[in-house]
Amino acid sequence: MKCPFCGYDDTKVIDSRPSDEKIRRRRECSQCGKRFTTYEVVEKPVLMVIKKDGSYEPFMRGKVIVGITSATKKRAISPETIEHIVDDIENRLANEMRTEITTAEIGDSVLSALKDIDLVAYVRFASIYKEFDDPESFVKVITELSEG
Repeated sequence: MKCPFCGYDDTKVIDSRPSDEKIRRRRECSQCGKRFTTYEVVEKPVLMVIKKDGSYEPFMRGKVIVGITSATKKRAISPETIEHIVDDIENRLANEMRTEITTAEIGDSVLSALKDIDLVAYVRFASIYKEFDDPESFVKVITELSEG
């Protein structure tokens, strides 16, 4: 880290502590002895979503939350649980160092989480995500849930 006072390249960290979503570091210049503060944040790669038509758009956490919320309307599922589902998806992708994901992968991840939480919400989300256009589609999904 370069000293902001004298421009010398050698500084040492004398104190480090968390501050909000950053790490606050107190540094001292080895040349002039002056102290200054820096903040360190983790840089996340921009996650792009590949849509069905082949176009790209940035991942929007809010869109996933809205989709899950509409599927879980009037169900005993807390907003914290919905946030946790989206957090898990984002964390998995970050851990895999992914920069792209398809809408199908997002939908499958949400369905997988909902299957363990609430089967009615699972069927509701599946009906939108998989674009059910007839009653047989509902029957098929419900039959698969009953058998598996």
